[in-house]
Amino acid sequence: MKRAVFFFSGGLLLALGVCFPDNYYLTVTGVAILFNAVLAIALNMLLGFAGQISLGHAAFFGIGAYSSGISSVHFHANPLVGIACGVVFSAVLSYSIARPIFRLKGHYLAMATLGLGLILNVLMVQAGKWTGGPDGLSGISKLSVAGFEVNEDITWYWLMSGFTVFTIWLSLNLEDSRTGRALRAIHDSEVAAKSLGVDTSEAKAQVFMVSAALSSLAGSLFAHERGFISPDSFSFFFSIELVTMVIFGGMGSTYGAFIGAALLTALPELLTKFEDLEVMFYGAILMGTMIFMPNGIAAPFGTMATKLCTKILRREVNDAMS
Repeated sequence: MKRAVFFFSGGLLLALGVCFPDNYYLTVTGVAILFNAVLAIALNMLLGFAGQISLGHAAFFGIGAYSSGISSVHFHANPLVGIACGVVFSAVLSYSIARPIFRLKGHYLAMATLGLGLILNVLMVQAGKWTGGPDGLSGISKLSVAGFEVNEDITWYWLMSGFTVFTIWLSLNLEDSRTGRALRAIHDSEVAAKSLGVDTSEAKAQVFMVSAALSSLAGSLFAHERGFISPDSFSFFFSIELVTMVIFGGMGSTYGAFIGAALLTALPELLTKFEDLEVMFYGAILMGTMIFMPNGIAAPFGTMATKLCTKILRREVNDAMS
């Protein structure tokens, strides 16, 4: 079932790019959706699978963006150098701080991750010589790999579609792996997981590292796609938006995170016609979803798919027995 949905989602992204190569909403809003989808799926690995909240995840997005931005503007380095530096730094930082942070529980854990995000955001503002300070960093070069420059909207759509499909594939494989089962056990009961021999500290550190590395890679691509970055793009409020996307779509669901990111990114564009009522409609939709679909907007579709697959399986068994 998951494999079928995976190929369907990849085929759908491919078909949209082929059928609407010059469509504004696809090549501009669509790219923004794909960036947020990657970040939401990465956060879902930590929040949905392991049950570990992070209120500073936008910081790793910013680390990747500023690594690429600084290496491009100040050192005129190859874009791949900045991308690699951001991914390695985010992975090392996240793994090294995971064990002390994840010893905390509940709101203490939330405050610790919030503090991490705020510290990194302040550094982005204060290190003005390198980051451009609150005014941001401009003049970031276009992404170029082996002489091929990614400089058109549709090209960025293709690139981000591939990155999103890879992230979905990675998340689905993590979910079905031994580590994924350990993370779900930690989510349900960390004490019970320890009693079964699960190294909970190592499992949480590993998933935090993977999530941070993916977010950093997305940040590097974001910097080269926009050509300009500022600390506002990686603030605490954006971290809250990412958490909202995961919860809205359905925690623990890879496709739920994708759907949540897609809807909450596109929704403001669709509500602009309501002008001053935009915020009210936005809040009402979120509130209604949390009240009537507390497990996320993707949960009913997952239930329907499960029932359909069960029905088909029963029919095949009955036919085989008869």
